[in-house]
Amino acid sequence: MRGLLIVNPRATTTSARTREVIAHALAATVDLDVVDTTHRSHAADLARQARRDGIDVVLTLGGDGTVNEAINGLMSDGPGHDVPLLGTVPGGSANVFARGLGLPEDPVEATGALIEALEHKHSRTVGLGTVEADGRTRWFACNAGVGVDAEIIEAMEQQRAEGAVASPARYIGTAVTRFFLTERREPALVVARPGVPDVDGVFLAVVQNSSPWTYLGPIPVDPCPRASFDTGLDLFAPRSLAVLHALSHVRRMLTRRRSRYPFGGLLTLHDQSELTVVAARPTPLQLDGDAAGPVTAVTFRSVPRALTVLV
Repeated sequence: MRGLLIVNPRATTTSARTREVIAHALAATVDLDVVDTTHRSHAADLARQARRDGIDVVLTLGGDGTVNEAINGLMSDGPGHDVPLLGTVPGGSANVFARGLGLPEDPVEATGALIEALEHKHSRTVGLGTVEADGRTRWFACNAGVGVDAEIIEAMEQQRAEGAVASPARYIGTAVTRFFLTERREPALVVARPGVPDVDGVFLAVVQNSSPWTYLGPIPVDPCPRASFDTGLDLFAPRSLAVLHALSHVRRMLTRRRSRYPFGGLLTLHDQSELTVVAARPTPLQLDGDAAGPVTAVTFRSVPRALTVLV
């Protein structure tokens, strides 16, 4: 079996020595090429070429951003029988995709699980999501968002670019800051679905393809706990960001309990095949925890059974 290991050398939770041990362990099971990424979208380019070269399995060592890039490369020509298997070793700060598949959080233990999956041919097929905006289609594995959550991601990426380390405490501080800086009086978003009336007055739209949405250290953050790789897309879209309402939203995310909103302050949807978010002004978009730039209209679609992954 021919394999490619795509390594993000800037992964936040693995050292160079750990990455070397993991690569050697995988190479004992697979005829493996190992490539470090050197720039944004490099993982996508490598995965795209791996599919064209007939590689059997593509493995990533990094966080959700590396996984997202690899998926976009693998799926650049759409689903097909020629798409390599995907396996991921968690090396980022949240590792939502790996944890959503049930892989161990420790990268060495996860490597052992992947080796066992390769030896015994253990895999599952998962659904993915696509985003169409500005004439371009991109894929996401776990979640996407328009609005405040994407603003938080942009701010975190800027801090990391300046040398700061991603941590739950930094994320919470950034989230609180962005909440009070964002426009909380005039909602910019409208949610549209085929065959039903539009819903306006939306402040942010979180789209989930799996559960949970993300993690704060060991704590799952989950606005849409019914989201699954085996169903369509789920939506969490607050229509109020007043402080008391925002606290109710946070309680829901951290406890997975549904709150009552008699004022109509929250739109939630489950198992959707398609939905569109239209923005009155350019609004940030994020895909699997990576900033994707501002949009004014974006369509999310579910693609069932799109990719086979090692588990």
